[in-house]
Order: sequence, then structure tokens, then C-alpha cells
Amino acid sequence: MLPLVLSDSALLTIYWILVAVMVVGVIGAIVPALPGIALVALAILIWALVAGFTQGTVIPLVVAVVLLLVSIGIDFLAGYLGAKYVGASQWGQIGAIVGLILGLLGLLPTLPIGGPIGPIVGIIFGSVAGAAIGEFLYRRDVVQAVKAAIGIVVGSVVGKFLQFVLALVTLVVFLVRTWPYAS
Repeated sequence: MLPLVLSDSALLTIYWILVAVMVVGVIGAIVPALPGIALVALAILIWALVAGFTQGTVIPLVVAVVLLLVSIGIDFLAGYLGAKYVGASQWGQIGAIVGLILGLLGLLPTLPIGGPIGPIVGIIFGSVAGAAIGEFLYRRDVVQAVKAAIGIVVGSVVGKFLQFVLALVTLVVFLVRTWPYAS
């Protein structure tokens, strides 16, 4: 595949725009409601297409795809393992997911916080409340309900941190492999 015929200044502009998009992706890996490592991988794919799979784009693209798949696995496993560690049932896990969705959509009436921080607070509060309610409905044990909520939150926080690290590694690999082009 031949690279697009663009001027050096246009390529450099596209490069830095995509790096900015990747930085948003790195931030999104840790901040709920923002796209994370998938955004980083998409930006790398776009650069690979623009650069014609030259300029050191193949290795960053492979790293991005592999780490994206690992990140998806972490996303599924983090909350589950946190809940499993404290002995939560699937009811607690389902409650956390339902609470996360309600919080993200702003459907929790106890959260008067608006603006861009509202969904973030809603996701955290919704997950905790949903896990506790789901576990309480299943076991009728307040202590176990609180433990399930804490386990899911801790697992999710650890998972988000790992996703942040993976997104950052992907960005660094991209920059190291393509930096000679950008300078």
C-alpha cells in the first residue's frame, strides 16, 4: 500500500493531532465514559493508513491490537475477580452493571451533580450501590452486601489502573517507533 500523497507539514499536523487523540485515549483508560485504549489503537491504525504502513507503524499497530485485547480481558475480569475475592454472587455483579449504566445515564435521583463530572460520580456511586443492592437482594446480609460492593469497586479500580498502564505503554511504543518521523 502506498502512502497518501500529502505534504510534510500536513503529515506532521495529522501526526500531532493523532498523538493528541491518543493522549485523550490514555486519559480515557482511567476516566469512565471516555474511550480508552481503543481510541489509542484507532489513532495508530489511522496513522498506519496515512503513512502507508511505513515509518515504523507496524510494530505500534501490533502492540496496540494486542494490548487492546488484553485490556478488554482486564475489563471483564477486574470487577469479577474483585467480587469473587470477597465472595460476591452474580446478583452483586449484575447489580453493579445496572448501577453503572443508571449512573452513567444520570438516572440516579440522589446525584444532583451535573456537568462532565456527573457521569463519573454516577458510575462510581451506581456501581457501588448496585452491587450492594444486588447482593443484599440475593443474600439478605448487609455485611456481605457491603463486602461485595467494596470488592467490585476495588477490582474495577485496579482494572482501570491496568488499562491506563496499557494505554500509556501503547502510546510510548508509538512515539518511540515514530519519533524520527515527527522530528
